[in-house]
Amino acid sequence: MTADLPLALDHRPGPGPLVVLLHSGVTDRRAWAGALPASAATLTYDRRGFGQSAPAADGEFTHLADLRALLADVATGPAWLVGNSMGGGLALDVAVTAPELVAGLVLLAPAVSGAPEPVEDDPRTLDLDERAEAAAEAGDVEAAVELDAQLWLDGPTSPVGRVGGEVRELFRAMDGTAHRNRAAWAGHADADAWSRLGELDLPVVLATGDLDCGYLQHRTEELLAQIPGARRADLPGVAHLPSLERPDLVRTLVEEAVRTA
Repeated sequence: MTADLPLALDHRPGPGPLVVLLHSGVTDRRAWAGALPASAATLTYDRRGFGQSAPAADGEFTHLADLRALLADVATGPAWLVGNSMGGGLALDVAVTAPELVAGLVLLAPAVSGAPEPVEDDPRTLDLDERAEAAAEAGDVEAAVELDAQLWLDGPTSPVGRVGGEVRELFRAMDGTAHRNRAAWAGHADADAWSRLGELDLPVVLATGDLDCGYLQHRTEELLAQIPGARRADLPGVAHLPSLERPDLVRTLVEEAVRTA
């Protein structure tokens, strides 16, 4: 925990700019364990309600305010933000509201605040998403986690259980905590990054696994077209959570982005 924020974190000193890795809405900081760049200072933390960070008590909060405060406390200069899914959306929110804090972005299938509702026409994706949401609303954590695993870990077009073993068990533990705390429903800021993508003036790398949902593939194309100078990276053979499936691939991607900026 930091002195002023109730956030569980791991901070590893090192050379160069700080690299902050921001987890998705179905994982926590453990998702980055195998993907940390070897030769850089790194920071991972659990947002409120995820992992070992307790849900917010009384009073309002935003993940955006938390991250900006954390960067002010830990970083000694602009930091690289690496974000997956909801974590990517948080990285974009910081980049458009406080660009002086950000050296560059690596975005893995990112959410985008203020973006239009996505259009998805794959029936299996729609079915899994609707059933997972219904299970979560009903408080059936076990069912919601299993459906999330099929959608986000296996990928909607892949066989059930494509990703198994310790990785699947870790996913179930992380997602279960998020569901029990209803963490994905809290802490969002109205930054409207979508309308400000053209303002970004920093290195941006975008990647979405080729087994991920179709609407996220499309969203990546839209972001590449709207963010000046953004470049694409490939994530073959993985779905929505590449740092769990191919931590080596993500680690290399981040190291190359920071090194070549």
